[in-house]
Amino acid sequence: MASSAAGCVVIVGSGVIGRSWAMLFAGGGFQVKLYDIEQQQIRNALESIRKEMKLLEQAGALKGSLSAEEQLCLISGCPNIQEAVEGAMHIQECVPEDLELKKKIFAQLDSIVDDRVILSSSTSCLMPSKLFAGLVHVKQCIVAHPVNPPYYIPLVELVPHPETAPTTVDRTHALMKKIGQCPMRVQKEVAGFVLNRLQYAIISEAWRLVEEGIVSPSDLDLVMSEGLGMRYAFIGPLETMHLNAEGMLSYCDRYSEGMKHVLKTFGPIPEFSRATAEKVNQEPAPPRGPAPATPAEQRDSMNTTRGPELEPGLS
Repeated sequence: MASSAAGCVVIVGSGVIGRSWAMLFAGGGFQVKLYDIEQQQIRNALESIRKEMKLLEQAGALKGSLSAEEQLCLISGCPNIQEAVEGAMHIQECVPEDLELKKKIFAQLDSIVDDRVILSSSTSCLMPSKLFAGLVHVKQCIVAHPVNPPYYIPLVELVPHPETAPTTVDRTHALMKKIGQCPMRVQKEVAGFVLNRLQYAIISEAWRLVEEGIVSPSDLDLVMSEGLGMRYAFIGPLETMHLNAEGMLSYCDRYSEGMKHVLKTFGPIPEFSRATAEKVNQEPAPPRGPAPATPAEQRDSMNTTRGPELEPGLS
């Protein structure tokens, strides 16, 4: 049985999210084992991490107090899951967003870990009650959902299973703080957690406004990039409400009727039609940083973790 005495961190899955987590934990001074079923995928991930850390160091943007070389020395690859989790105190799962695949991975981990290691998932939408159902170590299970790309965006949503122990939440919260992330606690599970519920509400209304010809795609994006986004980069919606009046009660007294009037016009969830998608595609946004990855590059960057004894064919 694996023991958490040594205190290393294991990343299960060496795709884009797994690589970011590995860099974050190494930046915090932790030994990191990067596990994937394919040895070549591990080699690709380690080389990608090396290049990115060196570039970050040159730009003065490397996280943590250690040099890039010192951090790289903390990260190693391991193609055997049982060897990988030996000595782990935290395991961060980063395989593709497939419930059955993730359940198989956690079932494997559940059979080989001790009673102290934390089992954490990077899922962005799968409910903990389904993801960790039936596990012996369910009290040690939690979702720690990062925002992509995790190395550059600090928020981490911590979502417990109904049976997750409070100490698991506290330990994960403290660990995220230690590596420079900004953890927040979701008190109970809900579809989409918090970030995606807010994000989907914005996307839904943005889509409707474009679909109904009220605003062009580029002007719609300006509302966020040159308006709301600039405000929300510093303060959240509830703090904005508080500051827009003499406190929250004053805001509700002044604006609640107007808000309710507007909200009544929102209507049903849009269909996200191909016609609107093509309309958006025909109006490219201004360039912002490097060009997006090609489909082939995106496929190459996805992790290929299947775990021992699991069927092949997953990407």
